[in-house]
Amino acid sequence: MNNKPNNEFVHQSILKSVKLAVIVLLFSCSIVGHIEAQSDKELKVMTFNIRYGTADDGDNSWQFRKENVVKTINNFNPDLFGLQEALQIQIDELLKQMPEYACLGVGRDDGKSAGEHSSIFYLKNRFDVDSTGTFWFSDTPNIIASKSWGNNITRICTWARLSDKLSGKTFYIFNVHLDHESQTSREKSALLLMKRISEKTLPVILTGDFNCGDSNPAIKTILSSGMIDTYRKLHTKQPNEGTYHSFKGDTTGDKIDFIFTSMDFSIRQSEIIRTNYDGKFPSDHFPVTALLKFSK
Repeated sequence: MNNKPNNEFVHQSILKSVKLAVIVLLFSCSIVGHIEAQSDKELKVMTFNIRYGTADDGDNSWQFRKENVVKTINNFNPDLFGLQEALQIQIDELLKQMPEYACLGVGRDDGKSAGEHSSIFYLKNRFDVDSTGTFWFSDTPNIIASKSWGNNITRICTWARLSDKLSGKTFYIFNVHLDHESQTSREKSALLLMKRISEKTLPVILTGDFNCGDSNPAIKTILSSGMIDTYRKLHTKQPNEGTYHSFKGDTTGDKIDFIFTSMDFSIRQSEIIRTNYDGKFPSDHFPVTALLKFSK
């Protein structure tokens, strides 16, 4: 009796096994590639009041914390983010350390570089800028440095229309810093803001320091206009949600930093980032983040 294996049979069996393994591998790669492609179409958004860079904050002055601001942003790795209180020197520093981003916006004092900006940073290799602009929260929003409604400080909104190269979607982002003293200013600013947003027919993301919590009439105006608070969509109200902490890490008080969206997005995640570095905080505000995806 011949017990030697049939070499042709063995060869065919090995060949079939190899083909099956290749098919399984290709199928797996296809699934992984699809998942990665879907993930790539998500938008990682941050809002961050970075405290103006000329403030005399002692050990918390800009020169001592600028590296930590960069670390905090890079740790989340946003596709786009809105900054508040950013001076030109801070913007230049961030662009130097994060060259993958470009920045939109002007200084509120002269419509160029002077004063605080409500900057919009975006990944250069992902987005094209179709248009951008800034308006002032006042009775004359197109007049540079104008102010009304009881706010002693000039307040602005910078916006941009962006085209996303990955998803093929076009959308608007607005970034604001409302007044910290005048409630009348906050309410009238919210009305002007929502009037401008209502004129848009594309999806909208709204970031900012609103200097008030979600029970304030200014925030209620935004919500009643159909915008969604990404954080509140996923988290019920809790006692310790404060986002302004004066470099102390205190979580009491209101969440005054928001990321809103129109109803064109599904909200995957939204968090308040409370990272510190050996007890030192990057700013006197906690940044807020959101992971979004276009609904259709």
